Amino acid sequence: MHLVFLHGWSVTDTATYGRLPQILAERAAAAGIDLQFTHVHLGRYISFRNEVRMDDLVRALDHALRELLGRDLPRFACVTHSTGGVLARSWIEAHYGASGLARCPLTRLILLAPPNHGSALAILGSGRISRLRSWFQGVEPGDGVLRWLELGSEEARVLNRAWLDYPSADASVALRTFVLTGETIDSKLYDYLNSYTAEVGSDGVVRVASASLDHRWLELRQSETTVPMCGTTGEARLLEPAGNLRTSDGGAFRIVPDAAHSGSAKGILESPTPANAERKPVVSAILEALTLGDSPRAYAALATAWAKANDALQAGRGRKRRFFQLIARITDDRGATVPDFDLILLAGPRYDPEAFPRGFVIDKQVNRRTPHTITFYLDFDAVCATRGAKFGFRIVARPSSGFARYEPAEFRLEEESVDRFVTPNCTWYVDVTLLRHVDRQTARFDPASAGPRDFRGQQPEGTPVP
Repeated sequence: MHLVFLHGWSVTDTATYGRLPQILAERAAAAGIDLQFTHVHLGRYISFRNEVRMDDLVRALDHALRELLGRDLPRFACVTHSTGGVLARSWIEAHYGASGLARCPLTRLILLAPPNHGSALAILGSGRISRLRSWFQGVEPGDGVLRWLELGSEEARVLNRAWLDYPSADASVALRTFVLTGETIDSKLYDYLNSYTAEVGSDGVVRVASASLDHRWLELRQSETTVPMCGTTGEARLLEPAGNLRTSDGGAFRIVPDAAHSGSAKGILESPTPANAERKPVVSAILEALTLGDSPRAYAALATAWAKANDALQAGRGRKRRFFQLIARITDDRGATVPDFDLILLAGPRYDPEAFPRGFVIDKQVNRRTPHTITFYLDFDAVCATRGAKFGFRIVARPSSGFARYEPAEFRLEEESVDRFVTPNCTWYVDVTLLRHVDRQTARFDPASAGPRDFRGQQPEGTPVP
């Protein structure tokens, strides 16, 4: 079996792989597994130049793989770190897609700490401090790739929507995915200027919820049904599902104990050594993935075992807090984006914005290039413990008055509590379509017999056109 390694963003030296390839080769040989190790060279994976985009890397990666393994690619496995996982998934989508997976030669995709749904750090990556650090290292920040990695990016949205159709265990498909990520912060790598490097529920760079391929998708459309709004005056029009909730097949997902994103002490990729390999669960997990048979039943059994390990790690005394992401994208019924809005989370029997416990919102971030998209990072258990266990949100978009306007909208989970709608460590995409109301007085005709009329003082009458 050929085994290819893909590093993460802004890496400039293959030393980033540490001793892991050697450890895997030795342990595989002891287990009678024939692994041929090949690195995708940095010359084919330049992520530290601003002009390089993710789709550029996909093209270069395909060329590099065929130079390395042959034009007709043989079956191979791939271990990725961080952004390398996103690159590998993007390559699969570009060249095979859900309908062509039976032809995909990649049989085992093992993703270490992948930012599948972005990283909170990406918005800071091209900032002043990052540019200075990159200048001293002789490289650029890599803005072209960072745009993909920013929370709520359109590129990530497109890939993850396509991934909803990918089966994780199908007898006709050889591809099996395995996601391994940590939630430990290495204090030596903490940046006091950037609190995201010590964010709870993350490995210092990538959130557990953002690494997992467990994601859900819901499309909502504003209706004519109105309800009184709690905590303020006026009414809102209900947001109703435009289709069923779609869920991905998250596949095999493991939270690795005592693993951080990077670093020689706790880094999920760099820290294993021949001396400590027995104490590094990531080593045995990778070998378990590589040696797993093709049977869908065997894969499902491994996914179940890993899920139970996650539950044990996040349960009981001293239980770690669990989180999920909500990524909302707001457009209107004319197909235009709505960048100026407030999204207010609601809870309890009256859908009250004050019903949540303090601190349930860990973070919220608006995408810089697509400001009609916002990502909330929420404490799963705090949301579930809210009085009444109901969940919803209100959108107040602008303009809210004048000749063209939006009316407040509310989404309400009437029957299901949020813990039946989302799970811990997942990302929930919500596409919202608002109705844009155009006043009848925006365009009118007057009889010529009435003579000239100055209509600079014309006011909306409140009656929208159909």
